[in-house]
Amino acid sequence: MAEPPPPSSSSSSTSSSSSSSSSSLSFESKLWKGTFAVTGIMVTLVTYGLLQEKIMRVPYGAEKEYFKYSLFLVFCNRITTSAVSAGSLLASKKTIDPVAPVYKYCLVSVTNILTTTCQYEALKYVSFPVQTLAKCAKMIPVMVWGTLIMQKKYHGPDYLLAFLVTLGCSVFILYPAADISPYSRGRENTVWGVLLMMGYLGFDGFTSTFQDKLFKGYDMEIHNQIFYTTLCSCVLSLTGLILQGHLLLAADFVYRHHDCFFDIILLSTVATASQFFISYTIRTFGALTFATIMTTRQLVSIMLSCVWFSHPLSWEQWIGAVIVFGSLYAKTFWKKAPQKTTPSVALVNNGNSNNLKENP
Repeated sequence: MAEPPPPSSSSSSTSSSSSSSSSSLSFESKLWKGTFAVTGIMVTLVTYGLLQEKIMRVPYGAEKEYFKYSLFLVFCNRITTSAVSAGSLLASKKTIDPVAPVYKYCLVSVTNILTTTCQYEALKYVSFPVQTLAKCAKMIPVMVWGTLIMQKKYHGPDYLLAFLVTLGCSVFILYPAADISPYSRGRENTVWGVLLMMGYLGFDGFTSTFQDKLFKGYDMEIHNQIFYTTLCSCVLSLTGLILQGHLLLAADFVYRHHDCFFDIILLSTVATASQFFISYTIRTFGALTFATIMTTRQLVSIMLSCVWFSHPLSWEQWIGAVIVFGSLYAKTFWKKAPQKTTPSVALVNNGNSNNLKENP
């Protein structure tokens, strides 16, 4: 039987050229998508962090008045996110009816409001670099709540990471440099500030674990969950403002200080926009890439805050920061991490333990 003739060199070269061209286009597409994702996350969340510190620590007006109404910030953030989520559901023609019982959304809202309130209040007592680095320790309460509520089991590397991050955070908090910031209120690293950060970490870890347990078994679109949870948060935070008598006081403050009003509008806008970039990044590149970007974002936020608001760092704090970020990067690039990391720990390593957060 006659053998088939070998492929001609022209067809071989054409195939090779086509493959090379396709590979080049794919790389260029990924490059642009990656640039879009990184730029979006860095711009929105770094801006969000700087605005937090500006609103809570920098005085407004000639009389140097401080904004004191952190629950008002929670209300503004949640009402913006709720409106955008509702618009997204209507535009995509997906159900806007609650998928789970409403009380479940409200339960998550309560712990989420407590989380965000502690976060804003802590900025009155600790600097933004201290707060941001302390947030890296959130896998510890998530592991505790995961064990208690979900009966999850963790592995040696998870405990090692938790220990190293705790060590780095402790060094950073316990060995501060003399704060020469003109916006310091002279009460850095107080017991009250540390307690608020512990409250933030505890409530944040509980929220993500509780959310995971409550919504298990429901075929729920992400915007549906965000819409109803933030809507409940709007009602609860508005109720809190009215009961405390802070609603009119906060409204009067932003009326008298227009720059504060624009800061709050921008804060709510970037907080909501960041959710789009977070979802886009995870969907396009996966949780591992997202974790790297978020760790880098925290590092950049600390550096910018130190420069912008004049927060000096002691050499012990530099060591603490290296321990924390070195551990997080090592965990991210460790090849076996995806198999050994449980879902809750993976979420907190990403720096976004629940969908409402850095909801922001």
